[in-house]
Amino acid sequence: MREYESKLKSEEMDFLFKAMMTLETLEDYYRFFEDICTINEIKAIAQRLQVAKMLKEKRTYIDIADATGASTATISRVNRCLLYGSDGYNRVFERLEALEEKNKTENEK
Repeated sequence: MREYESKLKSEEMDFLFKAMMTLETLEDYYRFFEDICTINEIKAIAQRLQVAKMLKEKRTYIDIADATGASTATISRVNRCLLYGSDGYNRVFERLEALEEKNKTENEK
């Protein structure tokens, strides 16, 4: 497998992502994102993630649009990313699923 080459790669982006890696709690994330993004930017990112989740669940575009308020253009763009993108959504969903399984196992003990 060849190494991933981002179109965004720069020192500034490295600095941003390294800064994000220092965040430890949900409160840290809320504080950081409220400072660095507008409310609409944060909501747009959250909406795209919900769209991706619903696409993975095989929901229809109409159902997703009704539930999230996302345009069909946004839904289509997210779908293209899921199918042909950098695999970012899929990596996050796999990790969230693993975390959920781990928490479920720990709660059963």
